[in-house]
Amino acid sequence: MSLSRRGLLAAGGAAAGALAGAPSPAAARGHGRTVRTGFERLAAEGYARLAGERVGVVTNPTGVTRDVRHIVDVMHADERVNLVAVFGPEHGFRGTAQAGGSEGRHEDPATGLPVYDTYRTSGRDLAEIFTASGADTVLFDIQDAGARFYTYIWTLYDCMEAAALAGKRFVVLDRPNPVTGRTALGPVLDRRFASFVGREPIAQAHGMTVAELALLFNAEFLPSPVTLETVAMRGWRRSDFFDRTGLPWVPPSPNMPTPDTALVYAGTCLFEGTNLSEGRGTTRPFELLGAEGVDRHWAAAANALELPGVHLREAYFTPTFSKFQGRTVGGVQVHVHDREPFDPVRTGIALLATAKRTWSGFAWRPDHWIDKLTGSATVRTLLDAGADTDEVVGAWSRDLAAFRAVRRRHLLY
Repeated sequence: MSLSRRGLLAAGGAAAGALAGAPSPAAARGHGRTVRTGFERLAAEGYARLAGERVGVVTNPTGVTRDVRHIVDVMHADERVNLVAVFGPEHGFRGTAQAGGSEGRHEDPATGLPVYDTYRTSGRDLAEIFTASGADTVLFDIQDAGARFYTYIWTLYDCMEAAALAGKRFVVLDRPNPVTGRTALGPVLDRRFASFVGREPIAQAHGMTVAELALLFNAEFLPSPVTLETVAMRGWRRSDFFDRTGLPWVPPSPNMPTPDTALVYAGTCLFEGTNLSEGRGTTRPFELLGAEGVDRHWAAAANALELPGVHLREAYFTPTFSKFQGRTVGGVQVHVHDREPFDPVRTGIALLATAKRTWSGFAWRPDHWIDKLTGSATVRTLLDAGADTDEVVGAWSRDLAAFRAVRRRHLLY
């Protein structure tokens, strides 16, 4: 008696479901507890939440089990799940595209499933894609980086809005905020500056998981709430950095190679809004910053501020792509030596202020991209007026306090 290929794969999928609930060796060695993701809980329950539903999933390479099998491959192989479509965000479902790119509409070679491109698609257009896919329930499972301008959370927002328009149920499978969920930091977006790097007024470092953001979006911002279900993690604490979870790190995007990158990203990504390199094209994106003509004076000025938890090292590097491709530039490397007191947003502002003061060639990008990243023109105009770090950080204190109050209503942990 022979088994079908899907039957054989289903056995593998069941095994993966069992693995999803098992502690990893890393977790056992680490701190005696295991964080179980939303998908792990879904699988451990035998996919009961999806019974009788045609399922589409919004995901990317981070949607993996703890043995790093992709959830699409696992669910496709399991006869308990009727998986009918995949929806890919920026960088694509399998992660083949660089920043600002996607994979387009295609058939996934591994599973034969149709893959729809959601990047920069929203509203009625995205609702039509959901309708065309035939899915009844749309799952979301993507690892976030914890910053407002990381686009996956706005893919979440757009997909929730489109699912509401298309009459679809929406289920968010939770994953950790890699830089903890202790608090929110930084300026809050002014809706006049809304874009795909910030749709709604949340803080620059929001301090929330994707499931918590989904609850916030549904209650506070979406014009029509979607039928929403969240599958929370088990074992995650708000004070956990990613290396305390026992989970494998899969780069959420090509320039987010390690959890260390995520640690600084909410602040140093602001250099995308300047003529300095933010380290793209190096092995340490967002940790290396610089430009031609920058010298040791920048690192000296930044270190003189005695920013908590961080040292700034004079550094020289040659990007292989992006700004200053193939040219040697000078600048700093951000070394976080104590991540507990480290404030990435304050550090980013301090680095902007000292770069302006020590390098005569400093300039904002002509399109004022910095305003989209910070969520208003305030940071740029204050720095241009010579404000110091404390003045800039103080300017957003009232809005940040108001956001923190709203945020607390939607926390799961």
